[in-house]
Amino acid sequence: MGGENLPLSGSVVLAPTHRSRWDALMLTMAAGRRITNRDCRYMVTRSEMRGLQGWFLNRLGCFPIDQGRPSLTTLRYAVDLLISSQQLVVFPEGKINRFSEPVKLKKGLIRLAQLASNKGLEIKVVPVGLAYSDVIPKFYGSASICFSKPIIISRDFKQSTNDFNLELSKSMRSAEQSALLAVGRR
Repeated sequence: MGGENLPLSGSVVLAPTHRSRWDALMLTMAAGRRITNRDCRYMVTRSEMRGLQGWFLNRLGCFPIDQGRPSLTTLRYAVDLLISSQQLVVFPEGKINRFSEPVKLKKGLIRLAQLASNKGLEIKVVPVGLAYSDVIPKFYGSASICFSKPIIISRDFKQSTNDFNLELSKSMRSAEQSALLAVGRR
């Protein structure tokens, strides 16, 4: 749902709710190369990039970040992806939240977008809601993804971090509600 809200060019940050380990695969299917003609590049926690899961995530286009102490190198890498008009995926909640509780966002996404906009980029932040027919997704269950209208961040962006996070949180929650209805929940 809301596929018309997916920008096909420019610097894009997809900002999805995070309900399951399946989210990255679902998002890649709904917004990846087949649909937008570009890959989804995921920013994930450093601990997620270990072992077999890390191998798989690396092939999905993921790169690690230390949430407690993000390195300048990682932030520069993310900004470089945006400069080259890549599609970056950041889960602003910072962790999986199994239940559709009010969305509480970390401040990293807005800081990253502001850093990129200071380089003269216009960043399109697309709020995304993901929902599954079961709270803990089953292989045979159904899923839905809803893309909301992008929030534009440019050099003259004046909104405070808290106001931006509130706007993004509301949009993500609204998109998630639409996705939940599509899978027959709520």
